[in-house]
Amino acid sequence: MKKLPPPALRPLYDQLGAEGYYTAHGAAYRNPHEAIIAGLLTEAAQARETPPASVLDLACGSGEATLALRAAGWARLTGCDPHTGAAYRERTGCQAETWSFADIAGGVLTERPFDLVVCSFALHLCEISRLPAVLSALAQVSPELWILTPHKRPDIRPGHGWTLASETLRDRVRLRVYRGK
Repeated sequence: MKKLPPPALRPLYDQLGAEGYYTAHGAAYRNPHEAIIAGLLTEAAQARETPPASVLDLACGSGEATLALRAAGWARLTGCDPHTGAAYRERTGCQAETWSFADIAGGVLTERPFDLVVCSFALHLCEISRLPAVLSALAQVSPELWILTPHKRPDIRPGHGWTLASETLRDRVRLRVYRGK
């Protein structure tokens, strides 16, 4: 039986809110921009001299970033998402941690350092009031942060612990590379 395409996200986000959408539809989630995400991440991965020893795929969705980085030869990838674990497991064969933005702001990663954090199409969904704490917590456990986003959000300011190193724009999708201070 042929799978039906996922419903358009924007109307459901407007109706349910982001958390409501992912609670109701997380197991079936697929990012409609996966090919662009994979292309950007593959190029960024190839530009590095060596792969990072450990990567956190923050708000991992159905594993779009994990799959692209795995295809580029990166091995130690940890996904986390409080809503899409079933979709991530189905596509990657790995169990995702269930950490939320609130968990990260609260220090859940303190004893879990990573060489790189990748967040694809999600950090702009973090509550603005919580964003500084999340960014600060990430800066404590990783020297590098890659954000893929369909617009200019989130607005990461110098006081958040990160400095923008580069930005690549393709088909309205941005890959921003940040370095910790």
